[in-house]
Amino acid sequence: MASSRDLPIGVFDSGVGGLTVLRALRERLPAASFTYLGDTARLPYGTKSPGTVRRYAEQAAGVLIDRGVQALVIACNTASSAAVEHLQRRCAPIPVFGVIEPGAAAAVAASKRQEILVLATEGTVQGGAYERAIRALRPDAAVVSLPCPLFVAFAEEGWADGPIAEAVARRYIGPVLAEHPGIDTVVLGCTHFPVLRGAISVAAGPTRHLVDSAATTASEVFRRFGETLSGGISGDSRGEIRFLATDAPQRFARVGSVFLGEAIAPAAVELVDL
Repeated sequence: MASSRDLPIGVFDSGVGGLTVLRALRERLPAASFTYLGDTARLPYGTKSPGTVRRYAEQAAGVLIDRGVQALVIACNTASSAAVEHLQRRCAPIPVFGVIEPGAAAAVAASKRQEILVLATEGTVQGGAYERAIRALRPDAAVVSLPCPLFVAFAEEGWADGPIAEAVARRYIGPVLAEHPGIDTVVLGCTHFPVLRGAISVAAGPTRHLVDSAATTASEVFRRFGETLSGGISGDSRGEIRFLATDAPQRFARVGSVFLGEAIAPAAVELVDL
């Protein structure tokens, strides 16, 4: 019988954005296997109520647990905000990781002035999870949260860089930085946003530090469980990935390839129902 160490790591998101988290996890745990679930039938989560998002997250977690996983990663800022504590209690002893706490900790560590800008979806901004997480670590921190809904559409259309993406980033970020010139750290508080890192960096300017919530989450998973989770630091071969989607597997494969940084075959995406 296989031990829990041989099971895959479960990762879920409302769609393809969480594949940036999976990409970062693969870099830190290259021999580990993963099962990724994108709830593409019900995206976006960012416009849903917290109660609805919590219910969706519980259903997604249930599918992954039923298939057998050794850990769960909520690769969605909105779902992390609404459901991480709930799932940590409900899914114990399986460890559950969100993306907000690691991103908040990295922002506090990076910011010299403790003036931080969080770029996120409407749902994450309204939930206030980043502000709470940052101020739990630094009560004196000044946090500005900015919803950037067009970034999600741009990322999914593949318009990640170039003059149009940079113009939109400047339109979002420029007025905030003009009003709060002391901001020295910008959090990419949506898993879609690392795809637009170049455009966001241009708008933020060279002196501001960008915190990638996907990379910081992967670092946290590795820090806490790198020696015990399947795959460890290295292995003789790359671990396998199983892809699940609740709608449009062909589009998931096409758009998801951009986020994962490698090709996804449509035939490799299993259609599931929550």
